Parts: sequence; structure tokens; C-alpha cells
Amino acid sequence: MSLPHVLSWPEIHARLPVIFPDGSANREHCIWEIAAKTIFVMAYVGAVEGLSVWIRPDQVTRMTDDQAAKLDAEARGAWAKESMKPSKADVPGRWYAVNTRESIRDDTIRYALIQNGAVIDKPGLSTTSPAGRYALQAEFADLLAPDIDEATFIAKASAWRGKHLNAGALARIAIVRRGAAGGGQYELVTFPNGETRRLTTGPSADISKAVIEVFAPKFLEKPGVISLSESGNKVVARDDELAKAIGLVIPADKNLPDIVLVDLGPSHPLLVFVEVVHTDGPVNDTRRTALLLIAEGAGFPPQHVAFVTAFLDRASPAFRKTVSSLAWGSYAWFASEPDCLVVFSGSPLQIKGG
Repeated sequence: MSLPHVLSWPEIHARLPVIFPDGSANREHCIWEIAAKTIFVMAYVGAVEGLSVWIRPDQVTRMTDDQAAKLDAEARGAWAKESMKPSKADVPGRWYAVNTRESIRDDTIRYALIQNGAVIDKPGLSTTSPAGRYALQAEFADLLAPDIDEATFIAKASAWRGKHLNAGALARIAIVRRGAAGGGQYELVTFPNGETRRLTTGPSADISKAVIEVFAPKFLEKPGVISLSESGNKVVARDDELAKAIGLVIPADKNLPDIVLVDLGPSHPLLVFVEVVHTDGPVNDTRRTALLLIAEGAGFPPQHVAFVTAFLDRASPAFRKTVSSLAWGSYAWFASEPDCLVVFSGSPLQIKGG
């Protein structure tokens, strides 16, 4: 068998963020060092779709820098056979401890690389089999060819995503990339009543725009925008007539949330306070209490008030940083996955299937 040419693991590591851009599912585990080394070992032994060679996660733990530098076919073939043999002997300079094989199998291979189509699982193999079961998807392996220039690699990576990622994954990547790019000085936001307002371009503005144009009509029967603010409490839009109609008085101070929505569909309107988080500032317990006081002052009991923290993506650093502080009894919504809400229930809920 002719072994494929192989990039060094640092070179693979450099290519992974391009193959898996922001918005990719479990991106962190697709682009970290462990993923690069796992992919290297697969390529090193020729575990590529169509070549009938498969690896076990413990082979990744047994690789060493000295072995990785031996790129001739004889050395690679010999190591592939030796690394499949059961052994309790220590491996000097091994990349990872023996007990990391489960993490490599689950965090990196199963729930990241396989989920994103980069690795395949050998069909028909029992779960208890000691045989190798993982290999690189053939066209993904082509992205690791050492002899392609940067422009060709970027084009091939884009084509690979378009062919092998599902529509939802591609949409999520597109939304996150658009939010990160930000072009021009202003962007227009269209309100439910058809009016437009200008927001200064930036990640927070992209999230705010998505809240008003996507979240509001998707989750509210008859949405209205009472207030929209930018960072620094700059009020972009404020509908005092609508606020007055429902008896709401909003103080123009630090308690003003980024967005105040109202659903006029129910017999008793639903007030929705939304905090937009690009870096910080979620609806935590303190914030929720302060907003409840505003609502109660306008005659809105807690059962007619909702709290939402809006993020660009649930894989974003902003969500990971703030998730532990999100208030019980609030929601999290992600512009990259607009059809879903995360519920932080403040009371027991029955677990449902499906």
C-alpha cells in the first residue's frame, strides 16, 4: 500500500481553523492541538477512507515527536503494526498519557471530527472490538496535501464544507462569519411595523438586528419594539407611545436594557427584556431583579415578563464566559441557531422525549 504524503501536525494545526471556521459545531475540539495530532496519526498510518486502514485512539497517545519525524514508508508501516499490539510498557516521550484515549475518542473524534464529516467510523464493528475503527474522510484528507498553495487550499476547504456539511451547519457558519466581519459604518434594522433604524456596525449590532428581525417575529405573536439601545446606553429608537399604551415607564438610566420588546398578541401583553452579549452583560440574577422592578411598576406581574440574553453563537467565548451567571427563569437565544431557545427554568420541568 502506498502511504499518503503527510503534513507535520503543526502544519495540520494551522489549516484546521480555515477548514472549520467560526460557527462550526464543536469547533474548539476540531481545531485544538489534540485534533491536529489525531489527524496526523491517521494520515501517518494511511487511515484514509478507501485504504482499509483504521486507527484506535490509543495509537494517538503512543505517538512521539521522534517517531513523527520518521516519514519513510518503512518506518511508518512498522510503527502502525507495533502501535496496534497490546502493551503495558511505557513509551518514552509519548504524546499523551494512556488515560487520555477516552477523551480523544469522545471529545475530538466522535463529537467533533465525525460530527463535521472529517472522520469516518468503520461500519459493522462491535463497540467492544479492539480493532481500529477511525479513518480520515477521503476528500478531507485531500485538504492536507503538502503540495497545494494557500489559495488552492482555501478554495478546496470551502468546496469541502459545501459538499459535506449539512445545510444547518453551513447556515450557522455563514451567520457567525457575517457577524464577525462587519462591513460599512451603519446597518439598517427593520422593525416589526416596517420602520427602519440605523445601528453602528459591529458584532453587537448584528445580534440586535437578529433579535428584532428574526427572534421577535419567530417567538412573539404580535411583536413591537419599545426601545433599542447601543452600547453606552445610546438610545437608537424609543416608542414612548407604545410604552404609554401598555403603561410602561422606562427610566433612561443604567437599568435600560439593550432591547425592550412587547408581544401584543396575548390578552395581557408580554414584556420581553433582551440583553445583547458580545463580550459581557447577560441577564444575571441581579439584572433580572432590577428589570422585574421596572416591569412591576408598570403593572406587569412576573408571569407576564420574560428575560432573554442574546448571543451570536453558543460556541462563542461570550456564551462560555457568561453561561454560569445567566439567571434562572431566563432564556438564551443564538443568532446562529434562530429556531431554538435555551430555557434556564426556575422551577422543575418534566423531561420530554423527542
